[in-house]
Amino acid sequence: MKIIDFHNHIYPEKIARKATDAVGAFYDFQVMERTGTVDELLSSHKEAGIDTCVVHAVATTPHQVEVVNDYVAKVAFENKGSIYAFGSLHQDYENKVDEVKRCISMGLKGIKLHPDTQQFNVDDERLFEAYDYMQGKVPLLLHAGDYRYDFSHPRRIQRICRMFPNLLVIGAHFGGWSVYDEGVKYLLKEENCMVDTSSTSGFTTPEKFAELIHTFGEDRLLFGTDFPMWDTKRELERFMAVKLSDTQREKILYTNAAEILKIK
Repeated sequence: MKIIDFHNHIYPEKIARKATDAVGAFYDFQVMERTGTVDELLSSHKEAGIDTCVVHAVATTPHQVEVVNDYVAKVAFENKGSIYAFGSLHQDYENKVDEVKRCISMGLKGIKLHPDTQQFNVDDERLFEAYDYMQGKVPLLLHAGDYRYDFSHPRRIQRICRMFPNLLVIGAHFGGWSVYDEGVKYLLKEENCMVDTSSTSGFTTPEKFAELIHTFGEDRLLFGTDFPMWDTKRELERFMAVKLSDTQREKILYTNAAEILKIK
């Protein structure tokens, strides 16, 4: 069975340690084992038996937008078939629609936003023009539901789903791993919203993890590990421990992601 890991982050080698240290500090972790280089990503996925992955850029300032998008586009181009990429926007970046167009022209497959680290509400009107342009073209993946903040609360994501019904929205971490009931309440019935499994299994019981998978169902789910935060092989093992049919497992691990990425 082919596997696509839909949620990963990478950093240029010269700043990788600094970047992962900053991520660890944001989440109050100790020093992270992995540094998020491309070589480390590919090695980790090869060991786990994962064929293809999607990497995401996050711009924490407006001037970073084009830089990080150029970087992930270059990585995806140099690793065709093994790595696909989503670009980033920033709420204070002026030419958002033009940058989405540029991302598409470079082969990027969508846009990823991290409202909590970027410090904006996901339903901020400054993003509406970009969301509108993205409808029917590329998906929007959103970090979702950190209990410490309101920026990415599932009710805000629901608002985006309803305002832009032709925009495919992907709520990371089951639409909010730390506010589970709220994520299910607000996002389960939104037909244009999928969720990924990343950064969840290590925080819940196996039973709760399985419950979330069965609640959203195989048609709404994308497998993701959130590399380099967690051990890729361990994340896959936890997913494989959930009782699913072969058809359900294949949809979550490969088919759903392949359709989004337009992999034939």
